Amino acid sequence: MSAATICDLSGLRRGEPAERASLAEPAQDAQIAIISRLQWKFRVPLFDFDHAILRQPGRSVVDGLRSAQAATPDYEKIFAEHAAYAAALRAAGLDVEILPPLEQYPDSMFVEDPALVFPEGAIVLRSGAPSRRGESDDIREVLKRHFRHVLELGADDEYVDGGDVLVTPDAVLIGLSGRTNGAGANALAARLDRLGRKARIVSPPPGILHLKTGVSLLDEETVLASARVAGSGIFDCFRVVVVPESEEAAANALRVRDVVLLGACFPRSCDLVASLGFSVQPLPVDAVAKLDAGLSCMSLRWRAGR
Repeated sequence: MSAATICDLSGLRRGEPAERASLAEPAQDAQIAIISRLQWKFRVPLFDFDHAILRQPGRSVVDGLRSAQAATPDYEKIFAEHAAYAAALRAAGLDVEILPPLEQYPDSMFVEDPALVFPEGAIVLRSGAPSRRGESDDIREVLKRHFRHVLELGADDEYVDGGDVLVTPDAVLIGLSGRTNGAGANALAARLDRLGRKARIVSPPPGILHLKTGVSLLDEETVLASARVAGSGIFDCFRVVVVPESEEAAANALRVRDVVLLGACFPRSCDLVASLGFSVQPLPVDAVAKLDAGLSCMSLRWRAGR
């Protein structure tokens, strides 16, 4: 295991997002931002979720987007893995809502990509994958039931997948990828500002589908990362725990309250994280992994009871 030295994070607190898109803030937005910044200043821990939204996989999920080398997954196995995931969130104390499947959108079980959720409000995104853009229309109506403030990206050329967004204690990181472009990242930074959140746009190493494909937050000072992401310099101000070379996909773990959910097919990574004092809950993800997905992709998580 290699680790980066923890450095002073105060510079990130003072940093501003790269080239934020211009956006006029009406008086209501200014009030939201002020309240949200106060909430964030006195925030509860990042992982102290009490609500989650999931979507049941449809049978069309076997036709979801995946790399050319990946074998076709088995629907029954995906369904079972999704059920185990939902059970783990409930066991951690979350109120879990499972939406019905959207057969016309094979990848729609990965609800993290078309939206972002925070205690202050939600943001509807627009995927860089054309086959997934219709998912935003459905999730928008769901979010309106849970959040008073639901923002959206603007122009048709602004693309962001939620898998490229990592919330850290000092900034919301937005990774540029094949699914998230510069216009979308800048537009999202502006929406985050309206919610009182700071954003930082970063460039993950090439060949990584999403930013969170290669990294996850274990605590407010520690990330679990693949060697490529660890060497990118993006997380030099964190303690970086590098997953074994043969288990790169284990970097997409998910901290929920006091538990770290991690793929059971990555035993060395499970042992590594447990050795650092974290409580690890291994979960089956073999079938889901064939769709280039992981644990963070399958839920929208936030704390509502504030």
